[in-house]
Amino acid sequence: MDFKLELVLIPVSDVDRAKDFYVEKCGFNLDVDHQPNDEFRVVQITPPGSACSLTIGIGLTEAPPGSYRGTHLVVTDIETARAELVGRGVDVSDIRHMGAVGWEPGPDPEHRDYGSFADFEDPDGNTWVLQEVRKAVR
Repeated sequence: MDFKLELVLIPVSDVDRAKDFYVEKCGFNLDVDHQPNDEFRVVQITPPGSACSLTIGIGLTEAPPGSYRGTHLVVTDIETARAELVGRGVDVSDIRHMGAVGWEPGPDPEHRDYGSFADFEDPDGNTWVLQEVRKAVR
């Protein structure tokens, strides 16, 4: 039996501001923006190449804005991914990797899968982690 993650709800305080951040700054695809009334709005966005989408909106979750923490976005080239986001205006941390004595600056020298990381957050403080995986990911 497959269990496929298809949709993640991201709690935000301002749907239009979050939509602008994810679509315009992060370059995510806008799939749906539907608001049948003032109590409900669903905005579905998908990171490029992802099988899983994100949803922001009104009337979707009781989680407080900014409480979504540390979800990983897997990329094949962390330096290129970071540069693209920074070029689009996203404040992304420096790249780091785990060395023999703890965190060290820069990507993993051997670019080992799951070894290099960088972080960013949306306007509400929901956090994301870029993680480099160069092998084919299922």
